Amino acid sequence: MGVKIKDIISPENISFKDLDGKIIAIDAANTIYQFLSSIRQADGTPLMNKDGNITSHLSGLLYRTSAIVEKGIKPIFIFDGKPTPLKSETINKRNEVKEESEAKWKIAMEQGDTEAARKYATRTSRMSQYIIDSSKKLLDLMGIPHVQAFGEGEAQATYMVQNNDAWAVASQDYDCLLFGSPRIIRNLTLSGNKADLEYYQLSNVLTNLGITREELIDLALLVGTDFNEGVKGIGAKTGLKIIKKQKLEEYLKKNDKTLGRNPYELRDLFLNHEINKDYDIKWNKINKDKLTYFMCENNGFSQERVLTAAKKLEKLNSSQNSLDAWF
Repeated sequence: MGVKIKDIISPENISFKDLDGKIIAIDAANTIYQFLSSIRQADGTPLMNKDGNITSHLSGLLYRTSAIVEKGIKPIFIFDGKPTPLKSETINKRNEVKEESEAKWKIAMEQGDTEAARKYATRTSRMSQYIIDSSKKLLDLMGIPHVQAFGEGEAQATYMVQNNDAWAVASQDYDCLLFGSPRIIRNLTLSGNKADLEYYQLSNVLTNLGITREELIDLALLVGTDFNEGVKGIGAKTGLKIIKKQKLEEYLKKNDKTLGRNPYELRDLFLNHEINKDYDIKWNKINKDKLTYFMCENNGFSQERVLTAAKKLEKLNSSQNSLDAWF
């Protein structure tokens, strides 16, 4: 879900041409959830192999990732680590929504309401260990590196941009701005339409809002994040006005409000998140034979389409593998 600050920030213009030659750190969980939600049959049933295992995520990882590679982008996928206990309430609420949606999906299927079935089905996606493991296996066969975060993948990806190991973070959530990513891109893997791309520079966002990053975090805490509910009735526009007038603690005390958590503890999640600094980034040659076997024999994909995607992925090794060559 992430923080809801869309109403007060505006994307800058960017095209795929601007991303040619750029290393992008992709929030794996965020992106795979997109695939699990959107890549489904007409009635909302996910793609599955002969053994009944979901393959929607494999379809997205191969076909959409190869499409952005063809445009000159070098991706790195960042996987979430263990969630902080502060996220437990959000996780529980998401699970409740999934369970409710699953029940409504089954009813719609029984009634033959395909449109409703698909709507509810998109809200039922779950990140199982099988999906994580099979995603990493596919990325290995594609020759694309992936990094395991200790905590939030967005925080890890942000560090990698700050450390000049990547140019931007790709995620649908705006949390990357709170973690301090200098640049974020939205909609990178959704479609090939350049008009869909959204680009944000943290420095410009802060300048336009007239606040600091720390104040942006406090604004987000008022609105609500994955780690706290926020203050009821406060949206991004109201939160901005409050933060520009007074300190967060002053507002909470004066109005007898609470974030449900200690503000210092919440801020620290964004300002001092635990980071995995021991990672190795290397793009390897695609293993076409094993990739084809894994996708076609094990998971039932079209060999022609898989080979077409494999051809696009060969661009990863058509230039130097040096990081310096991609900035």
